[in-house]
Amino acid sequence: MANRFEGQSVTELGDPSCPKGDAGEEMLRRMNDSHYPVTGWALDILDVRPESRVLDIGCGGGRTLMRMAEKAAEGKLTGVDYSDVSVALSREMNSEAVSSGRMEIVKASVSSLPFGDNSFDRIITVESFYFWSDPQNDLKEVFRVLDKGGRFLITADIHGGAELSTEEKASVEKYHLFNPTPGQFRELLTNAGFIDVQIHTKENTHWICAEGRK
Repeated sequence: MANRFEGQSVTELGDPSCPKGDAGEEMLRRMNDSHYPVTGWALDILDVRPESRVLDIGCGGGRTLMRMAEKAAEGKLTGVDYSDVSVALSREMNSEAVSSGRMEIVKASVSSLPFGDNSFDRIITVESFYFWSDPQNDLKEVFRVLDKGGRFLITADIHGGAELSTEEKASVEKYHLFNPTPGQFRELLTNAGFIDVQIHTKENTHWICAEGRK
């Protein structure tokens, strides 16, 4: 498939805001690899337990769900994405867990999550917050479905307070990324109702995890 897009940007063709077509699938497979390190760091913070009820918002290529399924061996995992390509690839990557009923992957937007109040004790979003259409209100929707005592984590490999490279700055502008500073993340989570808000950064990287609890 790589040769099919030779000389063209898979990211541009695939549309990172809502992956589409063959290029979107190829982009997601690449992201499964490129986001692997920052996701591992985030999962250590999230502390998924064997019995956890987990939601991955913007589940993309499905690799994060796969990794959490190993940790939540007795729990229930749910992925949500508004891209048909992402939903299909996530289901393919996790076919065994989906077939067994341990995992469900649905097409939906974070702005209107099709789940009841207090449904999950662990929620994560990896590299998708950049594209949320209404971040403040969308966070209130996440707060609604998070259970009391539960933890929510926004994970990204850049943030607005970091000294970004010229290439990173160009990507932020080109793809219209919403890229808050650590202080803005704290304000957004607090205004959505989250408590015990913590901002995690990793030395010698631009990585950030913005954590809130209910």
